[in-house]
Amino acid sequence: MRPVIPYVTAALLFGLGVYGVLRRRNAVLVLMAVELMLNAVNLILVTADTTVRAVLPHSGQVFALFVIVLAAAEIGVGLAIVLQLYRLRASVA
Repeated sequence: MRPVIPYVTAALLFGLGVYGVLRRRNAVLVLMAVELMLNAVNLILVTADTTVRAVLPHSGQVFALFVIVLAAAEIGVGLAIVLQLYRLRASVA
């Protein structure tokens, strides 16, 4: 497998996520941009695990699972904050 294509795809996803975080004012869109960045990191971890065999087998996939759990917790807390802001201000901007 050529690792260049997943690395370039992950870099594009991460760049799009950074652009979304820096440019957007809506809280829901910022959370979606953060999810894009976390998915790019997952892609890099899994690609590095398959191309470079480290000391521990499948360590990249284990780290990717931790990132997925972290993303789920971040979305849960983030959406709770967005809902509370909407109740107070009637806007999520």
